[in-house]
Amino acid sequence: MPTYTLTDTAHDLWVESFTLRAHDLGPATVPWSVSKRTLRGGRRDGVDLIEVNNGVFTFSIVPTRGMGIWKGHIKGLDVGWRSPVTDGPVNPAFVNVMNWGGLGWLEGFDELLARCGLENNGAPFTQGNTTFGLHGKIANIPAHYVAVHVGDDPSGPIAVEGHVDESKLFSTQIRMATTITTAPGSNRLTVRDEFRNLSDLPQEMQILYHWNFGPPLLEEGGQFVAPARTIVPRDARAVEGIEHFDVYGPPESGFAEQVYYYDLLAKPGMGLAGPNLQATLVMLRDREGEHGVVLRFDRLSLPAFSLWKNTAGHQSGYVTGLEPGTNYPNPRPFEKERGRVVTLPPEGTHVAEMTLDILTTRAAVAAAEAEIRELQKQAAPVVHKQPIEPFTKA
Repeated sequence: MPTYTLTDTAHDLWVESFTLRAHDLGPATVPWSVSKRTLRGGRRDGVDLIEVNNGVFTFSIVPTRGMGIWKGHIKGLDVGWRSPVTDGPVNPAFVNVMNWGGLGWLEGFDELLARCGLENNGAPFTQGNTTFGLHGKIANIPAHYVAVHVGDDPSGPIAVEGHVDESKLFSTQIRMATTITTAPGSNRLTVRDEFRNLSDLPQEMQILYHWNFGPPLLEEGGQFVAPARTIVPRDARAVEGIEHFDVYGPPESGFAEQVYYYDLLAKPGMGLAGPNLQATLVMLRDREGEHGVVLRFDRLSLPAFSLWKNTAGHQSGYVTGLEPGTNYPNPRPFEKERGRVVTLPPEGTHVAEMTLDILTTRAAVAAAEAEIRELQKQAAPVVHKQPIEPFTKA
């Protein structure tokens, strides 16, 4: 499999621009391409952007922002959201995560996929003399190794690999090695992350995947569909919307976010991480069931799921987040007390894998709904009307 290295700080290598097209490898049925450029101007100055076009589905990866995925587009359909951060993707040099009492992470938030972690992936908190900011630091750490892998011929897979280290003296030393893969002509991408403890001591970690969608997939009457065993409102604000937790309203100026915690049903399956997998899926679909997105993942490696509803005005960020994680986005001490913080032994690893499918037909949406209904047959969903332990503070 040919490899093209774009960044390798260990060997003082950095490629400013790069383009690879399917026909560079031979006669191609699907005209895919991968390109890399460096953005200039405003707060995006110095940000590396890798644009993958598999011939049908186009998406942008941001090595400078923790290998997040910025925007996507398929068959006239935008995949992502319109953030108030209009000059993104923002260089982490312009993001002070400790601003606003630990909410500074929001200054750069505008991705389709933003990872949250690794020391903390939830709300800000202070422990001793240390303050931990909202959603941690991993999304604002540049990758120190980036490479593009393609098949031996134009029909093979297209993969972008990146390594991001969250490390400092006397504390966290974890490397995230991610591979984002798609196939020529496909409507999907797969994200596989391996987190490795680089220390000779045990290390704690949390990871949450903040997948974010706005119009046209998100709209009034749109619906979130999931095979749920349990659904819990995070707080009093979420309680206000519990009667329609899975349906979206129109853009509403001044809307305050609502978050719901899920325990999902799953079935045995097979994944890149190995045979021991509990496969589950969730879906966001539009009002008419014409388009949607499905997120598939392993419930064993990502046992907690959060639904973020932020149907504010269009200019304020009309968006919803589908968020699988190792835990719920409560402050880390709360999650640790309830056994939801991962501990990695020296050289130990934790692997998380997700596949995002973009649904562009009624038949595809209906098939995904049928798959979810089949899983739901295992148990009737229990919807709690108030916050409860161990999901959140009662």
